[in-house]
Parts: sequence; structure tokens; C-alpha cells
Amino acid sequence: QVQLVESGGGLVQPGGSLRLSCAASGMSFSRYAMGWYRQAPGKQREAVSAITSGGSTSYADSVKGRFTISRDNAKNTVYLQMNSLKPEDTAVYYCNDSPGFGRVGPYWGQGTQVTVSS
Repeated sequence: QVQLVESGGGLVQPGGSLRLSCAASGMSFSRYAMGWYRQAPGKQREAVSAITSGGSTSYADSVKGRFTISRDNAKNTVYLQMNSLKPEDTAVYYCNDSPGFGRVGPYWGQGTQVTVSS
């Protein structure tokens, strides 16, 4: 069965960086578009970024210029490099087999907590 496992979250000070990873198994990863979503306490889940099977990328306006999505098909892994982190980036981050930015697929990871605080 398909499994998505996120890692790399943690506590970081404002202005800091983190790199999230999402390791996929049970799927032909290179054929899938993938995406990152996040959900902060008391807020709706929102799309953060997406990458097509061909490597085209999309970003939410709130993270453009700070976050970078990438993929390594040899490792069945999608990454989210997060720089210049802000307190408002605090959320649980999930990866998903998103068919396009803002669209959700059926598979989700368990999430990884990102907390930006001094």
C-alpha cells in the first residue's frame, strides 16, 4: 500500500531554516505530482507548494521566495526547503499525492510539526 512519511520538522527561531522530507513507498513515485500542505491550530488546511512529475513547481503567495520544493525520484522523496521562517509558518506540514496545486490526492503522511518561535 502507499505510504508517505514526513520528517524534518522541529523548533526553529524566526529567520531560521528547515528542510522537510517526504519518503514515498508503494507507488510509482516518478509518475506522481506531489504537494505539501499545512494546518495551523484553529485554521483550515492550506496548500503550500506542489511539484509535477516533470519538476514544475507552484507556491502559495505566502511562501514564495522563501520555500523551495524539489524531488529526488531515485530516492522516492519530495523535499520542502524552508528559509526565512516566520512565526506564522508554524503548523503541521503534510505531504500528499497532489495532482496539482490546491488539489488533493488520496494519500497523506502523518505530518511533521514545524514551530517557529523565539
